[in-house]
Amino acid sequence: MPRRRVVAKRKSLPDSKFSDPLMGKFINILMTRGKKSIAEGLLYGAMDIISEKTSENALQKVKSAVENVKPLLEVKSRRVGGSTYQIPVEVRADRRQSLSIKWLIESAKKRPELGLRKKLAGEIMDAANKTGAAMKKREETHKMAEANKAFAHYRW
Repeated sequence: MPRRRVVAKRKSLPDSKFSDPLMGKFINILMTRGKKSIAEGLLYGAMDIISEKTSENALQKVKSAVENVKPLLEVKSRRVGGSTYQIPVEVRADRRQSLSIKWLIESAKKRPELGLRKKLAGEIMDAANKTGAAMKKREETHKMAEANKAFAHYRW
């Protein structure tokens, strides 16, 4: 964290198939060990499964799933006078998006189906319908922030 000037935020590059920055970010978060082509194959395969099952635009399903899972509030730990408080804070827009994508991928990996494509497709469809583990994670985060609303005056 530099002291002199603010670090410029880098824009996420769009993906090759849809030319959408959200899809590029989704692929980058899904990617492990620098294997971008495998991450692209997984996401595009999941989108093919979504379009087969729902006969709707898969890109719109992914966008609505990410939008539904975005958290508004989260808790951050602050140490005040020897004790640690969970303080509710609003989530910045870029962090909102990355958290929702991470939660979608994380909850998709925990699903019992075979193959990450099917798991990811199922989780995206569930999140678009406002159900599923990623939506549950969002609700838990909001409940935690609501429960600790009394400590909001410690925010700085």
